[in-house]
Amino acid sequence: MEGYTGNLLSIEGVAVVTGGNRGIGLEICRQLASNGVTVVLTARDEKRGAEAVSTLGTLGLSNVVFHQLEVSDPSSAVRLADFIKEKFGKLDILVNNAGINGTISEVGDPESFRQELAGMDLTGRMEIILKHVTEPYEQAEKCLSTNYYGIKAVTKAMLPLLQSSSHGRIVNISSCYGQLRFFCGEELKQELNNIDNLSEQRLDELSELFLTDFKHGQLETRGWPTEGGFIAYKVSKALMNAYSRILAKEHPSLCINCVHPGYVQTDMNFQVGHITVEEGARGTLMMAMAPKGGISGAFLDLTEVTPFV
Repeated sequence: MEGYTGNLLSIEGVAVVTGGNRGIGLEICRQLASNGVTVVLTARDEKRGAEAVSTLGTLGLSNVVFHQLEVSDPSSAVRLADFIKEKFGKLDILVNNAGINGTISEVGDPESFRQELAGMDLTGRMEIILKHVTEPYEQAEKCLSTNYYGIKAVTKAMLPLLQSSSHGRIVNISSCYGQLRFFCGEELKQELNNIDNLSEQRLDELSELFLTDFKHGQLETRGWPTEGGFIAYKVSKALMNAYSRILAKEHPSLCINCVHPGYVQTDMNFQVGHITVEEGARGTLMMAMAPKGGISGAFLDLTEVTPFV
């Protein structure tokens, strides 16, 4: 499909970026602040979050403040919303970036491992990475708690503030792994793609069903992803995509979109992604700073509008 061609809007607004202390989250904060947006950089670790704000400050970006946020704790999201309401009175942009991949890495020497991966193509890298990660149930549970329920908790806390903006935007950092082509069951694919008949309650039910099937080794029976690893991550992003589409339908005054930033060089993949954080942030910035009346309920692969399937 065609790439998004809307013009970027230089604005004086307020943005929240979750997981903003490193990687693509930090880069999104930098670019938003460079475009005149006041940024609330959030992170779970207060020390790392404060260091990130200090780093941006050395670049001359004084319009970035830190607030602690544990995305999997709804009360933490409420505290953040209270802070924003008191300090700014509204919110213009929410970037849900914080996420985990649902695996445990078993690499003795990360630097040697990174150098080994650097000489391979993308397929080879993924094959080697998969040999060095495990996906226990406890990590699958944390993955859903963060990537699906956590995003819901933060979004719900921020919704009244976004509705107080003249042009509220939500950008959910997704993944091509969240596309429904990774599911092995046609019935489940169709249900998750049928937004007119899908509810948030049903998504919660499917989340619980997935964890039950994961625990009992029955993923294939219901049609969950089974090949290529990162199973819980794929399901968490697919559920988040569906939730984003439901929200976009329920709140037509807001622009709500999902963005796959690409295989970015981050700690999550041992810094062997094939695009930089600057390139990976482009799609998010396009959606965060697009003029009013832009697309909503869409999925971008980098900067190209792409089907959810």
